Amino acid sequence: MSIDRAMFRFAGIMVLISVLLTQFVHPGFVWFTVFIGANLLQSSFTGWCPAAKIFAKMGLPVGCAFEK
Repeated sequence: MSIDRAMFRFAGIMVLISVLLTQFVHPGFVWFTVFIGANLLQSSFTGWCPAAKIFAKMGLPVGCAFEK
């Protein structure tokens, strides 16, 4: 699995968790969803993503998200 695929999975899981927390725990967790979206938006402009740096340190290879 490449860093790109890991990022897609991680972002999707985090969004789903934040929506579930908002629905079932407290409405204030909507700000967690906002934070995730803002982080995705800024990384699309800057190319810098903290989670990608962590995945790189874990040894995941850099590559296209749709490679097999």
